[in-house]
Amino acid sequence: MIRRTYSILFAVPLMTLMACGPQASQEPAAPESAEAEPVTPVEPEPSPQDAFWANLTNLCGQAFAGRMTSNDEVDADFADQVMTMHVRRCADDRLEIPFHVGENRSRTWVLTRTDDGLKLQHDHRHEDGGEDAVTLYGGSTAEPGEATVQLFPVDEYSKELFVANGLDASVTNVWSFEIDPGQRFSYVLRRPERHFQADFDLTSAVPEPPAPWGFE
Repeated sequence: MIRRTYSILFAVPLMTLMACGPQASQEPAAPESAEAEPVTPVEPEPSPQDAFWANLTNLCGQAFAGRMTSNDEVDADFADQVMTMHVRRCADDRLEIPFHVGENRSRTWVLTRTDDGLKLQHDHRHEDGGEDAVTLYGGSTAEPGEATVQLFPVDEYSKELFVANGLDASVTNVWSFEIDPGQRFSYVLRRPERHFQADFDLTSAVPEPPAPWGFE
């Protein structure tokens, strides 16, 4: 009888503690949130050189007539010549643009993309396809430039080539390509007391000329 009384006395406090314990939350579950709408990635703005490259590659396969628009006396032989530029070959990192002056097909501008920017070279050939003594000269961009203008200051290879061939005045050359999409493309050479410029009409393509010498 005493043992049973102890059992009852022990059970009562335990039941009391259980009754006073924390109650399970009865709050309604929060409604599921609506699915987040997908975020459209924002395309980065192209760099000036990317935009410039795109402006040129838009001309791939086309040829355009031009003329000399500078008036330096040293270029008198060019004054009445019909000039043609032909964006002949295009790759992801290389453009070949022959520059014909009358029947002379010795010149091709070669523009390449490098890790540091853009590089312009002048590929000069003889009529038999052989390389001229002064060839592959040019320079690389030193600044981002603009989508419509890129400058190419003469590089060290070209300076050494010019001096070796008695063309010392050319060691300060700066070439530029200028493009007004759908309107005009210009090839320009500048240095102190020297200015050559040829402008090409982009409003109307002309028939493709023959291949430049050495590229047949």
